Amino acid sequence: MTKSEEAVSIFNHNYNCCQAVIAVFAKELGISREVSLKLGSPFGGGACKGELCGAVSGGLMALGLKYGHYIEGDLETKQQMTILAKKFMERFEDNQDSIVCKHILGYDLTKEDERKIILEKGLFDTVCPRAVETAVLIIEDMLVE
Repeated sequence: MTKSEEAVSIFNHNYNCCQAVIAVFAKELGISREVSLKLGSPFGGGACKGELCGAVSGGLMALGLKYGHYIEGDLETKQQMTILAKKFMERFEDNQDSIVCKHILGYDLTKEDERKIILEKGLFDTVCPRAVETAVLIIEDMLVE
C-alpha cells in the first residue's frame, strides 16, 4: 500500500485529514503514530473553523518535523522552513485550487445548513480524500528533494 493509499485509509477510519497525513510520516520522522494522531486531532475541518485545510496542516507538520527550525539564532534554517512551507502550500493550491477547507469543500462546515449539504453530497467521502492524497504525494516529493 502506498503512503497516499494508507493516508486515505486512515481518513476513512474516522480520523481527520491532518491526522491521516501526519500519521503516514510519523515513524520516519521520529514520532509514534499515537503522538501523530494526537497532534493532528484538533486540526481537522480547518481547525474546526473551515480555515486552513487539515491535510495542509498535516503536511506542514511533516515538513516541520523533517526540516523545522529549533536552534535559537539559526535564521538560515528558519528561512528555509518558510520557503519549504510556501512551496508546499503553492503546490497544494495548484492542485486543489485553495488551501482553505471551506473553499475546497465549496461549503462552510461550521454552518449547520451548509454542513448538511456537505453530508448530503458526500463531500467528506470524495473531496477530503483527494486533499489527503494530494498532501501526501507532495510531501513525499519534498522529503526526498
